[in-house]
Amino acid sequence: MRRGIAATAVVASLALAATACGGSDDDGGKASGPVTITWWDTSNATNESPTYKALVKDFEKANPDIKVKYVNVPFDQAQNKFDTAAGASGAPDVLRAEVGWTPAFAKKSYLLPLDGTEALAEKDKFQPNLVKQAEYDGKTYGVPLVTDTLGLVYNKALFEKAGITEAPKTWDELKKAAATIKAKTGVDGYWGSEKGYYFQPFLLGEGTDTIDAAGKKITVNSAEGQKAGKTWLSTFDGKGLHKADVTADSYAHRQDAFVNGKVAMTIEGPWEVTNFYKGSAFKDKNNLGVATVPAGSTGKAGAPTGGHNLSVYAGSDKAHQDASLKFVKWMTSAKTQTAIALKNATLPTRDDAYTADVTKDPGLAGYQKVLAAASPRQELPEYSSLWGPLDTELPKAASGKEGVGKALSDVVTQYGKLLPDGFTK
Repeated sequence: MRRGIAATAVVASLALAATACGGSDDDGGKASGPVTITWWDTSNATNESPTYKALVKDFEKANPDIKVKYVNVPFDQAQNKFDTAAGASGAPDVLRAEVGWTPAFAKKSYLLPLDGTEALAEKDKFQPNLVKQAEYDGKTYGVPLVTDTLGLVYNKALFEKAGITEAPKTWDELKKAAATIKAKTGVDGYWGSEKGYYFQPFLLGEGTDTIDAAGKKITVNSAEGQKAGKTWLSTFDGKGLHKADVTADSYAHRQDAFVNGKVAMTIEGPWEVTNFYKGSAFKDKNNLGVATVPAGSTGKAGAPTGGHNLSVYAGSDKAHQDASLKFVKWMTSAKTQTAIALKNATLPTRDDAYTADVTKDPGLAGYQKVLAAASPRQELPEYSSLWGPLDTELPKAASGKEGVGKALSDVVTQYGKLLPDGFTK
């Protein structure tokens, strides 16, 4: 998951919409010749985009009556750009949308319901919890393309040197292991994140979440939320526990330490697998361990499910929608998802795409196993925006500037401005 949604100037959004969008602008919606559809891809332009460009060419060869105008849009700009373009009736025919965007755009009627269409003909092949994330108000508005979750990643060599034979299953076990690793190897055992998304496993481990969408209640500051906050804060203070990094480059600092063997454990997602292998600690890929995030006091482990769906613009004409549905089906097929996984080291959303070649990669095989503990996001268009206040307030607690209770209380205040009317504390 690539976090964060940057504010984007409306003028720039409209400019991109005007220059990049297909729809009826390209061929007048006529079906007499090849139909040109526009696809906004939000994948990493350097590491992932080349794979999708090549797949577009493969699709065009297999479907000579359809042309695809490929546009790579920076992830942190895409949500605002699509929102502006769709509101002006000039959006791309197909969008690679972060799972949290799908219900938000569906609520605005920007997306085409896909139930009963060619795009969802193989709905039963996809993992049910991932399809659920593409639903809003009883209808499905996206087809899962890639997925992710958080797992405990660890350095097997450092574990062996410290005499630790298995990954910790609880936060107490993690802290004990971190101290042992520090004593035996001299490096820190664990480096946690101060960001909101990485706080989610602590909430889920206490049987709660940021909010209860069905009950219209803010729960991040409940008794369970407070307990999650205290546990999270405790992972920054102790022998072998790296102190909180609240600098602007905290993510890069943590990743660099892990991939180069300067820390034995961290919580991370599969989007970093290829980068793990570039570090000195994981030249041997088999040195990478992936386990379910530690459990909270409930005894259950939980991690958020992320990823991206392919959605079809509701404002396109029938010729473009039909072509888009065919493209979405092809792009999310088992064969194509397997190809994407092998090239980009991302997780497929359907079990039949986890071929022997895919699971040869220890990172992908490891994350496939931890998906069972992942929790789908709640059906609420505003859900993804709820990590922003956590990103603002949690670092204050992590750095000791204020207590975690005060931080969560301030988060609740900000939630009141983001959530629809009717939510209670």
